Parts: sequence; C-alpha cells; structure tokens
Amino acid sequence: MRIEKCYFCSGPCYPGHGVVFVRNDSKSFRFCRSKCHRNFNKKRNPRKVAWTKSYRKTHGKELAVDSAFEFEKRRNRPVKYDRDLTGKTIAAIQRVAQIKERREATFFANRRKDAKLVQKNEARVEIEKHIQVLAPAVATREAVMRNVVDTAKLRIAARKKSKEKVASTTVAATGNNHAAMEEG
Repeated sequence: MRIEKCYFCSGPCYPGHGVVFVRNDSKSFRFCRSKCHRNFNKKRNPRKVAWTKSYRKTHGKELAVDSAFEFEKRRNRPVKYDRDLTGKTIAAIQRVAQIKERREATFFANRRKDAKLVQKNEARVEIEKHIQVLAPAVATREAVMRNVVDTAKLRIAARKKSKEKVASTTVAATGNNHAAMEEG
C-alpha cells in the first residue's frame, strides 16, 4: 500500500481515506479530506492558503530546497523482493529521516533568530512612538520602587536594633546570673 500526497495541502493520504477527483482529461487529483477538496473546487491557489505546505515553502517558513527531498520521490519501477535490500532500504530511510529532522531544526532555529531581532526592533519603534504614554508610568514606577526600597531599609534597621537590644539584655541577664552564682 502506498501513502499518496494530497494535491492541495501536500499532506499524507492514507489508503481508504479522502477523495479522488478524476477530471475529463483523466487526470486524477487526490485529496486527504473534504476541506482540501472544497478549496480545490473553489479554485483556490494552494500557495496562497496559509495552512498548506506549498504556502509554507513559498513564504520561507519550511525548508524548500534540500538534497534529502530526492529520496521522497515516487518510484514506480517494481523491484524483486530481497531481504537484504529491504533491510538496507529501511536503515537508509531512518538515516535520511534523522538528517532531515536535524536540518529542519537548524532551519527553524535560524528563522526564529531572525524573527526575534525583528520583534525587538518593532518593540523599540513602538516604544519610541508612544513614549509620552510610558513616561508617566515609568516615573510612578520609579517612585514606587524608591518607596519600597526605603521601607525595606527601615525594616532592616528596626530588626538590627531589636537584635542588638535582645543581645544586650541577654548579656546583661547572663552577667547578673554569673554574679549571683559567685555570691552564692
């Protein structure tokens, strides 16, 4: 059994699923679900519909050119069954999948790195545009922070004083006990 590709979204079409539309010129179009079939009937371009793989590839969101894609090409030539060949083929498929995942991960990381820079620049521009809104908020925040720091300093000073009082009273009390013991 072969897992076909959907004509519209390029997703997998498993056996027994989806719809096959055969045009008058006997060209067949396979769709994974009715959503793809409806969009095809509405004559929508898959490169302009955001959830399709062709859109993601044309807009640089997925890896479009890679040598690993050569292994995914459809081959119709029948080959006589050979156990060793099948084992080697499965090992090669797994290795290609690993390579493909690693390349896609690095592509995605590089894409996100560029996106982070763009987001930072956009945020900087937004702040510069609306600085008059942020300036009073920052000023009040600084005042609040100063107030919090001052109260924290006062609490720390009060704790130190209370610890010093406790220490001096304990020293005085132990000193009185020693004096009473020496007299007794």
